[in-house]
Amino acid sequence: MRNYELMVILRPELSDEERNAQLESIQQLVGSLKGSVGNVDHWGRRRLMYEIDGERDGYYVVYQLELPASAPAEIERTLRFNENVIRYLVTRKEE
Repeated sequence: MRNYELMVILRPELSDEERNAQLESIQQLVGSLKGSVGNVDHWGRRRLMYEIDGERDGYYVVYQLELPASAPAEIERTLRFNENVIRYLVTRKEE
């Protein structure tokens, strides 16, 4: 298992219930890939550096994850098709 960091930017117009459902589905995805979620850091709504898909703001969330080596590709594939995710980034953390 390796340590990863996942940053997700969600659409700002999502209600609290919709946002929580999206975040829960990401955690379920990690669990289904035999990974574990460590810390979840909600940065909240922030201004984007440039407009993305007509959005000027986004809701930022950072996950600390422990995943098998093949899991990040599957997470990226799933997030790519999620219409509520503006941007995402999975990076491997050094030990």
